[in-house]
Amino acid sequence: MTLAEDAKNAIMKYDNKAAVEVAKKAVAEGADLVDLIENGYSAGMTEVGALFEAKKLYLPHVMAAAATMNAAMEILEPEIAKKGDGVGTGLGTVVICSIEGDIHSIGKDIVAIMLKVAGFNVKNIGRDVPLDTIIQAIKDNKAVAVGTSALMTSTMVGQKTFEEKMVKEGLKGGCITNVGGAPVTQQWADEIGADLYTENASDAAAKFSAAFEKK
Repeated sequence: MTLAEDAKNAIMKYDNKAAVEVAKKAVAEGADLVDLIENGYSAGMTEVGALFEAKKLYLPHVMAAAATMNAAMEILEPEIAKKGDGVGTGLGTVVICSIEGDIHSIGKDIVAIMLKVAGFNVKNIGRDVPLDTIIQAIKDNKAVAVGTSALMTSTMVGQKTFEEKMVKEGLKGGCITNVGGAPVTQQWADEIGADLYTENASDAAAKFSAAFEKK
């Protein structure tokens, strides 16, 4: 089995010890840590989220899986962050969060790290963040972009409402809006008027960088 498969299995079994062992092994072997997170740990979380939506798992299971992922991330985040050391934050500030009603945080935490590596100053304001709080954070930080993550179809609707609030507040155009999360698609982004759709952390880093190179 590959490291990614082992990572995914650890999440599905809520096995903190196994998750940490895989993370340590990946670091020792010089593996692609972002790939491991996206195709291993995050893939496991996505599956857990889908089972939760299908009512085959319950909230305690989701929390247990998140705790397992956090255990692995304690090993991996500092290693990934090292890549960002010494990188300037000249590209501006990005506000990032999980949308109101969504308790998932792992995906957007990885995106936050990757954006720092790409040279952005990132304000990660957490999960289950009310829409008005996001708007205020954009204003307070003079953000050039905002990213909202939704891991459940039930919380995706908040991204649509958020786009409407951005227009109403006169922030649309001056601040790029990005949507992501397992159920989110390019079609959804187009439908609600979001500027960018990003599939994963690597995609986010590439698309954000490209968007600001054009400016």
